[in-house]
Amino acid sequence: MSRILRMLVTMILVAVAVVVVFVPVASWSGLPVIKNIPLGLDLRGGVYVVLQAVGTPEAPVTADSVKRADAIIANRVNQLGVSEPIIQTQGSNRIVVELAGVKNPDQVVTTLIKPAFLEFKNAAGQVILTGGDLQNAQESTGPGGQPEVDLTLTAAGTQKFAAATKAAVAVTPHQSIAILLDGKQLTNPQVRTEINNGHAAITGIGSLKEAHNLAVLLRSGALPVKLSVLEKMTVGPTLGADSLRRSIRAGIVGLIAVFLFMLLYYRMPGLVADFALIIYTLIMVAIFAAVPVTLTLPDIAGFLLSVGIAVDANVIIFERFREELRSGRTVRAAIDAGFKRGFTAVFDSNATTLIVAAVLYYFGTGEVKGFALTLGLGILVSLFTAVVITRWLLHLVAEAGLVKNSKLFFGI
Repeated sequence: MSRILRMLVTMILVAVAVVVVFVPVASWSGLPVIKNIPLGLDLRGGVYVVLQAVGTPEAPVTADSVKRADAIIANRVNQLGVSEPIIQTQGSNRIVVELAGVKNPDQVVTTLIKPAFLEFKNAAGQVILTGGDLQNAQESTGPGGQPEVDLTLTAAGTQKFAAATKAAVAVTPHQSIAILLDGKQLTNPQVRTEINNGHAAITGIGSLKEAHNLAVLLRSGALPVKLSVLEKMTVGPTLGADSLRRSIRAGIVGLIAVFLFMLLYYRMPGLVADFALIIYTLIMVAIFAAVPVTLTLPDIAGFLLSVGIAVDANVIIFERFREELRSGRTVRAAIDAGFKRGFTAVFDSNATTLIVAAVLYYFGTGEVKGFALTLGLGILVSLFTAVVITRWLLHLVAEAGLVKNSKLFFGI
């Protein structure tokens, strides 16, 4: 009786796990572990943009300039607070940027490609400071709560600025020093005293958000080459949510079909395999949330393919069971022999697929890498569930004494 109770408790715990996880997944009702899985552009909405480097006599397109532009764009994206961005070089003169979940795509793209050329000019129109003299820029609020950008200058910039402000206050009336970004005047404050502490402020900014974007541009520095928007595609959140619902529905339908096939064809082992497959799915969802894996449609395809691979492992082992049972072995002996003889075939087939996944991940880019990652993780987890979990559950059933002959066990 204790063995039967042990088996029933195990089955109940797994059933509870199904209710806790799969019901919220089906309705997307907000299970915390699911919400921790970041979604890609095609599932969450956002912007996809291809930037092309355009050469000029002053700044020709080179491999180094494109590489530096890629690094500056990545820095700007990170400082804008966009989660899970994809930024990669394509060919010799293009940069592909995928930003999921952005609310103002046009503004974000404009922020990415701005050259951000900063100049300080005196009353005579002479440039006294440039962006190269800037050490840091940070948005803040000034007197009366007005947004501004606080600038910290380098040592050389501090000396230049001190000399310029000293000259400005030496005449009557005091002269102004204009601050320009990309040739456009942002502010033209009158200098009232010499500034020798290496600090200045840009005022006259409309909002704190604008001040933040400006600070991001100034901190990241000027782009080494001009960038033009070659292609831009915006995916709305509604379309992304619809793709997500369809993907979840397809996954659930596929899992149910696999569950029914295994149960009807393999009887008790099929039922055990279904429970092991549920555990496999739970482990994969936990991995997606913990790593975290940015989930896209190709990633979901890789996951569903790995489900089929997990089932294949059980099919190979169960066919070995049948051979052992037909040869006259008992159920317990057939379980051990079936796993022992079937493991080599399962391992070899999974190893070859894992090699393919590794090659795709190493040489692929973007969505191909995501597909390879979910497929590779699925293969490793499926090996664990097929060899460890399924075997343990089958021994649990055999030890409970509920099935005493091969006909009831396998239908043969």
